[in-house]
Formats: sequence, structure tokens, C-alpha cells
Amino acid sequence: MSASGVMDRLRTLFPEREFFMRSQGQVRFIKISSKLQMAAAGVVAALLLAWVVTMATVAISQILSTHDRMALLNREAKVTTAESRVAEYRNDLKAVAADLNRRQDFIDKMADSQFGVLPSDPQAGETVSDSRGEAGRTVDKVSAALPEATGLARIEARQLAFVERLTRMADRRALRAADAIRTLGLNPEQMITQLNDRSAQGGPLLHLATSADGTIDPRFQRMGMSLARMNLLERGLAGIPQVEPADMDYVSSGFGYRADPFTGEGAFHAGLDFKGPIGAPVHAAAKGVVSFVGQKQGYGNCLEIDHGNGLLTRYAHLSAFHARVGQPVKAGDFVAQIGSSGRSTGPHLHFEVRINDRPVNPRPFLEAAPHVLEEARVGRPGLRK
Repeated sequence: MSASGVMDRLRTLFPEREFFMRSQGQVRFIKISSKLQMAAAGVVAALLLAWVVTMATVAISQILSTHDRMALLNREAKVTTAESRVAEYRNDLKAVAADLNRRQDFIDKMADSQFGVLPSDPQAGETVSDSRGEAGRTVDKVSAALPEATGLARIEARQLAFVERLTRMADRRALRAADAIRTLGLNPEQMITQLNDRSAQGGPLLHLATSADGTIDPRFQRMGMSLARMNLLERGLAGIPQVEPADMDYVSSGFGYRADPFTGEGAFHAGLDFKGPIGAPVHAAAKGVVSFVGQKQGYGNCLEIDHGNGLLTRYAHLSAFHARVGQPVKAGDFVAQIGSSGRSTGPHLHFEVRINDRPVNPRPFLEAAPHVLEEARVGRPGLRK
């Protein structure tokens, strides 16, 4: 729009106006031109804009001032907290040591609640270090040279004693588990090797250290190794068949050589047959992961559970499945139902135990495992008599 057009538009908005007023019996006329009206409107608009700018400036200044004040207060609070903690360390090491003692008390109670009372005295044949004597001498030396640090030296002694007690507990539990595994005719060292397979492991390196220079105290390293061994052996023990796979005691055919039920000729039978009605429940014999659900030649409907360390149980001639591949199961879980599928003369459960795909007699496991495992559990937290 041209300048003349703008002016015409403004004159339309502000037309020339004429007012009259009466004074002393006379009427006077007053004319207000368009230019004067536009000038007056401009003055009002300018004053309004100035007021808005002023108020906005004041509001922004207040916000910035409040933000700066809060930031300053936060910095002061952090400095005060850090300085107060430094002051506690500098002025009252006894109070700091008392706090650390209370924390160690808490750790001891939590460990006792999870593992039972940890053994403090070494037994014959154990290779766990016993730092109590040397720790006592260290406390005496620190007390003489730096009396204010005596409390901290005592805490260090308690910490080392705790590590050694935890190591003894792990070693004794591992020993009980190894004894139970041997009783069942298995090799605990071979089981550890299979459970500790590193062929499919990975992840970022998170280096463990107990000192500022990046090294680890050998007593802490020994504790970690003992706990790892205990965990592997107890995992292996939990995967050993220990529960009757069927709710009936009658075994219609045992493990080993027999007369084949179809041909009458001599043949090898790789498991136990539990006679029962179609639909009777089948239970997982031990903790593991379902590794196969489907049909196998001769077995009919078949389910297999991998218990780790090369040990597998097989359940055959089933009428129905109640578990899927990859499903974790516990000892006694309902996984299938008895049937007569496959090469079978009547409803029963064919049960196998295989170690590295070699069939072994399940009877020793089912008869001895419950008692052996109960003895191993009773011995926890690992006090070996």
C-alpha cells in the first residue's frame, strides 16, 4: 500500500470531528482534525508501550535475581556439607570410627541372616588365612604412633576378619556339595569345568581393586574364588535328579538288559518305566531348563530337561505336554502327562538320566539324592562337623 493510501486509511479511522459547547448563552464550535487525533493516539500508544517494557524488565530482573540467589544458596549448602564432613574427620575421628563400626555391625547381621553364623575358627586342612594375630599387632602399632586413628585400625581388622570368615563359610559349603556329588557317583571337578564354560561369555571389563593403585588384596581375591566355587557346586547339586518323576512307586521295567516286550529278544533298556494311567502327572526330577518338546522315534511324545553340567533327563510316551522349550523348571514341577505314544505296550512313563548323552541308571539318583541333598542343606551355612 502506498503512503497516500496509508494516510487515506488513517483519515478513515480518524475522521475530522466537530464539537459544540455553550458558554454564557453563546454556542461555540470546536473542530478536531484527523492529524490531531492521530497524534494523540500515537502518544497514548507510546506511553503504553513504555509501560509494558518497564514492567517486563522489572519481572526479568526479579527472576534472574531469584535464580542467582538460589544458585548461591545451593553452592553454600554443598560447601557447608563437605566442610562439615571434613571437620568431622579432622576433629573427631572417634565419631567417624563409631559410624563405620555401626556399618560393619549392620553388614555382619545381614550376612548372618543370609548364611547363618559365619565360622571364625579355622579347621584342619583349610588354607584360609587367619589375620587376627597380625591385625592385633597392627592396631597396637597404630595406637602408639597415631592414637587418633586407633578406631580406624580396629575397623580394618574387623573387615579382614569378616572376609576370612566369609571365605571359610564358602569353602565348607563347597566341600559339602562336592561330597554329596561324589556320593551320587559324579565328579565334582568335572561338573565345575562344565558349568564354568567360557565359550559363550562376554561383557565390559570391570576391574576389581581394593587399593588406590589398582591392586586387589589376596584375601579378597581368595574370598571371590571361594564364593564362585561354592556357587558352581551348589548349582550342579540342584540339577541332580532328586524327585520321583511320577506319583507311583511301581517300576514295570528297570535299567539295563531285558527281554524286549515286542520281540522277546535280549535288548538294552536305557531308563526306568513307571506304570500309571493315561493322564497321570509327570514331574521334573530336578531344577533345569526344558530343552526339547516333541516326538522322537521309539519314544513317541517326548520332553527333555537340561540340568547343566552335561546332565539331562528324558520323559517319554507322554499323552500331553505342560511345558515349552526354554522354560525354567524346578524339581517337582508339573511338566507333562503319562501316555502310551511311540513304541509302547501300555500307558507308562519312560524316564532316562543322561550324562554327556550317555544313559546312566536313574535309580541311584532317585533313591540316594533326596537324603544326600538334605544332609548337604542341613550342613549350611557350611559348618562341617
